[in-house]
Amino acid sequence: MPRIAVVVGTTRPGRNAEAVARWVHGLAAARGDAEFELLDIEEFDLPLLDEPLPPSLGRYTRPHTHAWSEAVARFDGFVFVTPEYNHGIPGSLKNAIDFLNTEWANKAAGFVGYGAAGGSRAVEQLRLVLAELRVATVRAGVYLSMFTDFENFTEFTPGSHQVQFLEQTLDQVVEWASALAPLRAETESGAAA
Repeated sequence: MPRIAVVVGTTRPGRNAEAVARWVHGLAAARGDAEFELLDIEEFDLPLLDEPLPPSLGRYTRPHTHAWSEAVARFDGFVFVTPEYNHGIPGSLKNAIDFLNTEWANKAAGFVGYGAAGGSRAVEQLRLVLAELRVATVRAGVYLSMFTDFENFTEFTPGSHQVQFLEQTLDQVVEWASALAPLRAETESGAAA
């Protein structure tokens, strides 16, 4: 069974991402086709990228990078929960992604965005970033509006129609994570040789 991380994609105080990620995880955990786990970038206390060598070399020197690497490497796919800040992704999420390289490869990713425009511009940026890291992003997504899916812009109250969009996203992430398993196995066997 694939292991899928629901990534809490911001570290901002008072963030809505925790409530959204818990909603995603709660619905996902009720499924029987994958194991789902919350992965909160805030828990790793990552500074601005401070590794002296490029992540593509995989020669990490910092304890926080090793911990982050081990966490990401355990998963076969991801559902990124991201707000949109100024037409883009949070700096903390981009920084967390940039710390690693091969740990992302040949895995699947879906998105749950939120913001004034449903987080759509942040999701589009994430697609470009993740493509460079050899992550297959799925077509379906969830786009939550700060005007209709949050009360007073803070209390998460998703419309019932959002469940269908989330289920479609989860279906595709699980399918693609499973389909990419041979590539991950090939990469792992090559690294072990």
